[in-house]
Amino acid sequence: MERKVRCLWFLLVLVVVAAGVETARGAGECGRVPVDQVALKLAPCAVATQNPAAAVSPACCAQVRSIGRNPKCLCAVMLSNTARQAGVKPAVAMTIPKRCAIANRPIGYKCGPYTLP
Repeated sequence: MERKVRCLWFLLVLVVVAAGVETARGAGECGRVPVDQVALKLAPCAVATQNPAAAVSPACCAQVRSIGRNPKCLCAVMLSNTARQAGVKPAVAMTIPKRCAIANRPIGYKCGPYTLP
C-alpha cells in the first residue's frame, strides 16, 4: 500500500512540474512566437540596422510596421540574441520606425537603455 501512495505522489509531482513548464512557455513579449523567431522576420532590415545613413527598404518598413503594433515585441526583437548575433546596432535599429515614417510608432517608448524616436 505504501508503494502505491509513493507512486501516486510521484505522479502528482510530475503533473505539477509539467503544468509549470507549460505555463512558463506561455505568451511572451511577442505572444506565443519566440522573440528570436520574430527577429528573423527583420532580415530585410539588416543593412539599415547597422548604418543610420542606409536606405530602409519597403520590405523592412512593412515588417517593422507589423511588429511595431506591439512595442514590447519590437523592443525585445531589436535587443534579442538573434539581432545581436546579426550585428544589429540597437541605437541605429531604434531609428528605423522613424526612418520608415511610421505615423503611429511608439514615440518615446523606453526600450532598455534606448528610447524610440
